[in-house]
Formats: sequence, C-alpha cells, structure tokens
Amino acid sequence: MNRLHGMQSAQSAQSAHKGSAAAPPRAGWLRVGWLRLGCAAAALLVLSACATGPDANPQDPLEPLNRQVQHFNDAVDRTIARPLAVAYRDTVPSPLRTGVNNFFNNLRDFWSFVNAGLQARPQEAVENFTRFKVNTYFGFGGVLDIATEMGIERTPLDFGHTLGRWGVPPGPYLVLPLLGPSTVRDTVGRVVDQNADPIGTVEPSADRGALTVLRLTDTRTNLLPATDMVDRIALDRYSFIRDAFLQRRAAQIRTDEFPDEEEPAPEPAPIHAPTSVPAR
Repeated sequence: MNRLHGMQSAQSAQSAHKGSAAAPPRAGWLRVGWLRLGCAAAALLVLSACATGPDANPQDPLEPLNRQVQHFNDAVDRTIARPLAVAYRDTVPSPLRTGVNNFFNNLRDFWSFVNAGLQARPQEAVENFTRFKVNTYFGFGGVLDIATEMGIERTPLDFGHTLGRWGVPPGPYLVLPLLGPSTVRDTVGRVVDQNADPIGTVEPSADRGALTVLRLTDTRTNLLPATDMVDRIALDRYSFIRDAFLQRRAAQIRTDEFPDEEEPAPEPAPIHAPTSVPAR
C-alpha cells in the first residue's frame, strides 16, 4: 500500500510539473511563427532556383510554383468554370448574352477613360468617355453598344497598363490562383482595378455576388474558342499561355508616343516534343 501510494504521489507530482510547463511563453510561439515563415521563404527560393537552366525564361523565375498554380486553376476550370460557361453559351440566347457582355464592357469603358487620363492620352480618354455616355444613355445602361455602331473606338486600359505607361517594369511572371496569368506590376494594378470596380459597391451582397458570377461566366464564355484552340495545338500549355500573355501585354503597353518605354517580350518559345519517351 505504501509503495502504491508513493507511485501515485510521484505521478501527481510529474503531472503538476507538466501542467506548469504546458503553456509555453508567447515569445516561444513567436519564434515558431518566424521559423515557419523563414522555412516558407526558403522553400520559395528553392523553387526559384529550380527554374534556372539553359531553357529557363528569365521573366519566369518562379516557373515551378507557377506551374503548380496553373495546374490548380486548370482543375477548377475543368470542374466548374468551363462547364458553367458551356451551359451558359448553349442555353442563353445569343442576343441576351451579347447584351450582358455589352453591359460589362460599358463599365470597363469608364475605367478605361480614367486610365487614359492618367496616361495623358486625351484621344483615348475622349473616345472611352464618349462611348460610356452614349451607351449608358442611349443603350439602356450599356446593354446596347450604340457607340460601336457610331464608329467610336474602344481602347481597353487598366491600372497595370498605366503603371507600365510610366515606366514601371513588369517584374516576374506570376500565375494567380483562380485569376490566371499576371505579372508583379499587373497584380498591383489589379488591386487598384478591383477597388475601383463599381460592382463592388452594389448592395445587397447577394446582388453583388450574382453580378460577379455573371461577369466571370461571360468572360469565360468569350474565352472558350481561344482555350479550346490552345488545348488542341500546344504541347506545353503552360509555356504557350505564358509567352502569349507576356507578348500581348508588352504590345498593349508600347505606344507610338513612348516607343522605347518597354522592351519587347520574347517571341513564344518553340513547341518541342517531349524529350523523354515513357517506358512501354
């Protein structure tokens, strides 16, 4: 009995000692947090280093990470976005889809007017503002594209374009989760674009969400022919999309007024057949 009582006393003392040490000081948790952050940064550097090589694109130092994000985006697209876009295309009458597309383009025309002003491009500013006024007042809120029928040019501009106009370099190529191809500069510009988006001010939130889903579906539907073509002709879908995006974005930013503003993007990499043949 004395021995059993001694063992119970020892266990009680040990439990009390553990209880007193169970709650680590706050500084310990902070050290753990910084350690995890450091490990994440080191992993990102390792991924960047993995992208170096004779065939590496200097504009894409994060290629391994970007490929993983695109793989995730492609999975979401195959599962949700593309089926929804196909159903929308096949069930909604074409005139109604055209009206939806015109409505969202009309909202973009106003933001293009603002960016044209920020870029000191008076002609494009006047044209985009005129388009917005004409389509808003005579096109039932932009559902009808009267301005195009009148021959008024549209020049789509965003804040990333504005940053590039004034010499901000594009930075590394990025693939954003659910948003797709971008660069560091365009990612910063996208934040400004989102904050200036009038859809974000719509209340109640259910209406705002419905308009957001409708716009995303409209955008994905318009991209169906292009993405289907890429799937047919590109052996390396990632490289094809990256090079096409960078080349098109650089072409959008180069203008006659600033011909030396930005170096041309490299031509899309040639599409090679896989170098390794899987074992039979």
